[in-house]
Amino acid sequence: MAAVSCLKRTGSNKEFAMLKLAVPDMVSNSYFPAEAAIELGHFRDNGLDVSLDLMFPVDRSYKALRDGEIDIVAGSAHSALAAFPNFKGVKLLCAQAQGMYWFLVMHADYAAQRGDLSVLKGKRIGAAPWVETGLRGLLAEAGIDIERDGVTIAPVPSQPGQTVNFGLNAAKALEARLIDGFWANGMAAEIATTRGIGKVILDVRRGDGPSEAFDYTFASIAVRDEFVAEDPKRAQAIVQAIVDTHAHLHKNPDVAAQVGAALFPANEAGLITTLIKRDLPFYDHRISRKTVAGMSRFARHMNLASQDLAYEDVVASRTSAFSDV
Repeated sequence: MAAVSCLKRTGSNKEFAMLKLAVPDMVSNSYFPAEAAIELGHFRDNGLDVSLDLMFPVDRSYKALRDGEIDIVAGSAHSALAAFPNFKGVKLLCAQAQGMYWFLVMHADYAAQRGDLSVLKGKRIGAAPWVETGLRGLLAEAGIDIERDGVTIAPVPSQPGQTVNFGLNAAKALEARLIDGFWANGMAAEIATTRGIGKVILDVRRGDGPSEAFDYTFASIAVRDEFVAEDPKRAQAIVQAIVDTHAHLHKNPDVAAQVGAALFPANEAGLITTLIKRDLPFYDHRISRKTVAGMSRFARHMNLASQDLAYEDVVASRTSAFSDV
């Protein structure tokens, strides 16, 4: 997919190199703050030119970051471990939002009750690479043994008209009964529930499931170590663009429709404002020590890291997202 670029500059004659930002799922609320920061001009207003690339799955995005093909990943924080063992060589600049943000949705025919994980027994659950680790960890915390209970967690089967936007594919696969449920973003959940084909069983950010799961991961902004070392002011400008975007969306969440109209298909563009209004309480760019400790515990438990993740090794110390709390 061709990159979407923000090329206009205001208030300065300084030439900045174009920065490439990758998201693993574009038609989604998950990484909307990063997308909106481009589309609403907040990167530009902070002196940055940023292009938007869809790069699925998320581990591919982080490997491209490691290899210098892109400059910024707006994805799930824990997934940096796919390309940067024990977070060596990468830094999180800030959060796009707080908490693990995927939903467990089952086909409506099962008439499952909210929070009842017994419905998963013997079922096929669609989940993207690295996203699925969140579900596996959550189920383990809840006492569900995947092998014993016959739960299959795998990527969504291919089908005609499939795109690289995982959430849309998951909703379509559920409707086609290629899967029994999915673990995916809020857009996928909204499509499934509004069409009457799915029911939300778990929404971790809003209190469902084990409390520890909230801190497994979060939507973050990540760059290579040297990016911060070479130009701390540029790194802080990225953070400020996200802060400004959060403030813009809090003040006028209806502007989300403008971003959706530019980036999403018509149906999903019509849903995005509702999703963003729902997500506003989680829009905080700061990364707490509690959050990193929770992600570290999760990463060790799932064998994604071979040692505890120290806060200072995960979060860029020269940005306003760095916290002593």
